[in-house]
Amino acid sequence: MTIRASALAEPNELQAALADDAAFEAWYRRTLPRVYSYVMSRCGSDRDVAEELTQLTFIAAVEQRWRFDARSDSVTWLCGIARHKLADHYRALERAERRQMRMEVRQIELEREARTQPGLADQAVIEEAFRSLPAAQRAMLAFVAQDGLSVAEAGRLLGKSTGAAQSLLHRARESFRRAYRGELLHD
Repeated sequence: MTIRASALAEPNELQAALADDAAFEAWYRRTLPRVYSYVMSRCGSDRDVAEELTQLTFIAAVEQRWRFDARSDSVTWLCGIARHKLADHYRALERAERRQMRMEVRQIELEREARTQPGLADQAVIEEAFRSLPAAQRAMLAFVAQDGLSVAEAGRLLGKSTGAAQSLLHRARESFRRAYRGELLHD
């Protein structure tokens, strides 16, 4: 048996999951925590957003199941869909911010204890600083810093040229730095 023949003989886990309710429930229970965790870590730990985007990811996966070619694990494929849902989410936020014709200016107050006590307090400060950034900047930082995408790849996801993406990443890093230090954001 050749490698190609054995690859074709392996069952497509998504098709198998869609074959009956019990198989789908088992597949969903196995994949949901990993997809949710992926989204949650890239949306500033906003549970509502993470739940919404995770749900949209699974809906898109079922609707576009014909696109899954079984060359990778279905979780990898689902996280790819989730990345696009995140990009859609951040683009929508960016449009809403532009429609309002103002950028949210917010001062992040850091308590002295947060600086001296690492751990959960510091994580909360990081998440708050991340959430304070404009949507496009949050998306760029998430895709480049957390996903390891190149600036050009992240830019494509956000519908920006490479030059615009590089500029956005620079502004995002600077805004995050200022927010983390508790300085006013002026972008």
